[in-house]
Amino acid sequence: MTHILIVSANFYPELSAELIKGAVACLEKAGVSYERIEVPGAFEIPAAIGFALAAKKYHGYLALGCVIRGETSHYDYVCNESARGLMELALHHHAAIGYGILTVENEAQAWARAKTGEGNKGRDAAEACLRMITLKQQFKAGA
Repeated sequence: MTHILIVSANFYPELSAELIKGAVACLEKAGVSYERIEVPGAFEIPAAIGFALAAKKYHGYLALGCVIRGETSHYDYVCNESARGLMELALHHHAAIGYGILTVENEAQAWARAKTGEGNKGRDAAEACLRMITLKQQFKAGA
């Protein structure tokens, strides 16, 4: 059975819960098992997935969280480095990762993308993860 690790950033707990809700509904519909862990923010997601890769017990990973622009350049660093970290894991470790980290200007944009009845980016990320697992299996890519 396919087994997924959901790594969610808890910096915006209500938004994360909504992303998780959409993702879990998708995974359950697909008959996939999953585990969940929380990290403080989006910046920590790549490290958590990197730690989990060593366990070799997951077929794929789901990165969920939100970064809302503030008044400083911190937003740019968190967005860029979390995305870069996840891409490096995908490329160098052949990790099937669904990217569900919202990068938005304000909370209204975040909710429009997170809500299961609207953007449902949690579901979209879960679907991407499942598709990448299938593709990895098709090409018999490394662990």
